Amino acid sequence: MKKFFALLLAAMLVFAVVACEPVVDPEDPTDPDTPTVGGQVVIGDTTELTGDWTAYWINGAADNNVNSMMNGTGTVAQTQGGEYIWDPSVVAEQTTEMVPNEGRVLEDGTVVTWEDKVYTITLHEDLVWNNGDPITAKDFVATILLFSSPVIKAAGATGSAGMYYVGYSTYTSDETAEGHTKEFAGVRLLGDYQFSVTLNGDPNYGYLPYYYDIIYASIGPTHIASWMGEGFDVADDGNGAYFTGDFSVNNTALVGTDDEGNKTGSIITERFNSTDRVTCGAYNLTYYDVSAKEAVLEINPLYKGNFEGQKPYIQRVVYTLSDPSTQFDALQTGRIDVLTSLTDGAEINAALDIAAEGGFEVCDYLRNGYGKIVFQCDFGPTQFEAVRHAIAYLLDRNAFCETFTQGFGSVVHGPYGLAMWMYQESEEELADALNTYAYSLDSAIAALEGDGWVYNADGTDYSGTGTRYKLVTDEEAGNYPHVVEVNGQKYMALIIEWCSSTANEVSELIDTMLAKGEQTAAAGMVINRAIMDFGELLNYLYRDIGAGAQYGVPTYAMYNLATNFTAVYDMSYSWTLDPELVADGYNINYYFNEALDQASMDMVYGIEAGDNEAYRQKWVEYITIWNQGLPELPLYSNEYYDIYHEKIQNYEVNPLWSFTDQIIYCWVTE
Repeated sequence: MKKFFALLLAAMLVFAVVACEPVVDPEDPTDPDTPTVGGQVVIGDTTELTGDWTAYWINGAADNNVNSMMNGTGTVAQTQGGEYIWDPSVVAEQTTEMVPNEGRVLEDGTVVTWEDKVYTITLHEDLVWNNGDPITAKDFVATILLFSSPVIKAAGATGSAGMYYVGYSTYTSDETAEGHTKEFAGVRLLGDYQFSVTLNGDPNYGYLPYYYDIIYASIGPTHIASWMGEGFDVADDGNGAYFTGDFSVNNTALVGTDDEGNKTGSIITERFNSTDRVTCGAYNLTYYDVSAKEAVLEINPLYKGNFEGQKPYIQRVVYTLSDPSTQFDALQTGRIDVLTSLTDGAEINAALDIAAEGGFEVCDYLRNGYGKIVFQCDFGPTQFEAVRHAIAYLLDRNAFCETFTQGFGSVVHGPYGLAMWMYQESEEELADALNTYAYSLDSAIAALEGDGWVYNADGTDYSGTGTRYKLVTDEEAGNYPHVVEVNGQKYMALIIEWCSSTANEVSELIDTMLAKGEQTAAAGMVINRAIMDFGELLNYLYRDIGAGAQYGVPTYAMYNLATNFTAVYDMSYSWTLDPELVADGYNINYYFNEALDQASMDMVYGIEAGDNEAYRQKWVEYITIWNQGLPELPLYSNEYYDIYHEKIQNYEVNPLWSFTDQIIYCWVTE
């Protein structure tokens, strides 16, 4: 899935690095803190690992953190300041060329022509996988071929890695469809260490110009044998790259289905593989404990280094689940060395108290993200905008934010974080444009009554107590279980199924302040809570049939989550109306609003890189439309705090550069 990107190029704003420990000179042999290789760091995270190490399916934050340490040999790298650059450790040479396209003829005979953009990339020849296999151009091309293919779609993955390139539509189409090609025309294998990708410049698609254009060429390698087994290779006869061998949806060795409807095959196996996993980053995954939600990583001795040639010093990294109720005891007794991204005000104050006692340091930085309630808008009551508005009115978000963050955060009214330059430069404009959905039972009731939630279960006028009902069409009713039929007409109950994860303080507050709130009952609304492991929650959210057929059935329409943006704020396919893209995993809210879809595209397409004011204006338009439709309810953005043992040296983080980014620059002194 288009993962939730958000970018700030250095030309816009370079965040000052937050230094929480004096930085020593590694070249000075007289310095007692000169870094040496060795030691161990244990990172605690209240978000559970799921063991799904590939973000083309679901996209858990903890899994992504581990994945980022295991991988890191891509063509484009992000710097500490949020700038995206060609990675000089990977790319030996690159060229960009605009080439004429023959175009197409419209029905009226008009010929439309344009230019496509070709990125040609030559790799260094000393890159290797952690098992010693050389990394070649075939591995980079394989990423696009595999993760754009009908085969990967059959495995329940996104299948859109190459969606911007010429030839994507015919390559990614169903294998039996007219015009389907095994070759990907816009992806070329040019040599052992050279390949190219051709960006589709067709104005019908609108991919050029693009505000974050270098991201188009951000590609990492895929180890073919691990994902597909023996008998496959990448070839190019002049019409585009393709896989040799039986690369098809009919090859059940790649993707099959068991008797219970669950996906099987080498691709599914590798998705969750934690044993001898072939990767190419700074660290190797050496162990994963499914029950404890704990991953162990060791230095990859074959890692060449990041964009600055930096290699890791810390020998062993343990990434483990931390229980919020005991995590500070674990910190003080040495079972955990680092707790990052603390958001709960009580947790932050506890961390500050511990640091004041000595032995630990803290870092604080504004968040480049926000906490939220996510709605799925294609079934049940949350398909109606008025219901989403009513939920917003029924939750006192100011009180919620103050209770949770204890002064270390504030309410936001759209999909943004306090650290974003766009927000900081538009704060007054947004204050005038956005609905704050101030806490009001009367406003909630007015919204519901205006939308037709004015009936009892028997079809009579609402009595003023109990659950409200709405007269709905067959299409609106769908298969939602809380629908009754009276005299041939269907009435939907104002009952919302909410999915929350275990040991989640935000969930507990939502339960107390909203689901069980007197005002919610007084409005005639019922919110049922289901509690489950975070991994299972994500399966339901993403309707991930690859993890089980049951997850493909719309079940829960409300989730509480949080989003942290990377350095590319691109929501251009987050609200797509295209059924194929939705099936590929885009628009997980299932919110189909043409104005929002167009605004999300206009925000990045048609904007030249570097035109920050044009981008900001389009961003404000996007946020304003989003705020009206309210596919999610923003709860807060806040100040993050990290607390870490003083043995960890060179701890430097910022809103776009986390500890798992910085860790290869750190070392430990025992």
